[in-house]
Amino acid sequence: MSDEDDAARPGWVAAEVAAELPGLRLLEADAPAVRGRTPAEARARLRGLADRFGGARALELRRQAVPAAYRVAFRHLGLDPDVDRPPAEAAVLQRLLHGGFRSAGLPGDALLLAVVETGVPVWALDAGRLDGPLGLRTARPGERLGEGELASDLGPSRLVVADAGAPVAVLFGAAAPDREPGRATRALRLFTVGVSGVPELHLEEALAIAREVLVEGATPG
Repeated sequence: MSDEDDAARPGWVAAEVAAELPGLRLLEADAPAVRGRTPAEARARLRGLADRFGGARALELRRQAVPAAYRVAFRHLGLDPDVDRPPAEAAVLQRLLHGGFRSAGLPGDALLLAVVETGVPVWALDAGRLDGPLGLRTARPGERLGEGELASDLGPSRLVVADAGAPVAVLFGAAAPDREPGRATRALRLFTVGVSGVPELHLEEALAIAREVLVEGATPG
């Protein structure tokens, strides 16, 4: 995988979404598909972050610039951020409940490390099941999230992440089951969603952190 292949790329945003929600954007990048134990260095980083996010620090998180921007965005999207927690807050809440960040192996730990270090969420999809670049749009009448028995209905106004053919995830929500990485996955497509008030550099950094851990996990020895 070359440096050019690794670079973050801007996704597309439908005109009506861009008009209604200025600042909403998507970046994507390629990464190797890795399953199994997380590299020791990444596990050590997660332990260090767990030590930093004690009770008081966790409560202050929502007032920091990046997490606060996602809270504002959630309200604009009709979500209650105290119920549907923004990703960084959800990760830190789990740290408080479990006394640390629980390692779940790759690729999950790579995504966890990215959101905890930057406040910016990153998701991973099976690149081989995608049709072209990812973007943001509203669901069309009759569209479903995924295919087959596990597919779920989407309301016509639901904001989704989509490829050229179909929705692949709900915005800030679940991915289509048939697009999630599995044992047969050969490559990953990472993506992050930025909102107004979150600098582009933070989005690029979150993708770079997740990709770095995955590349390390894919390196023999």
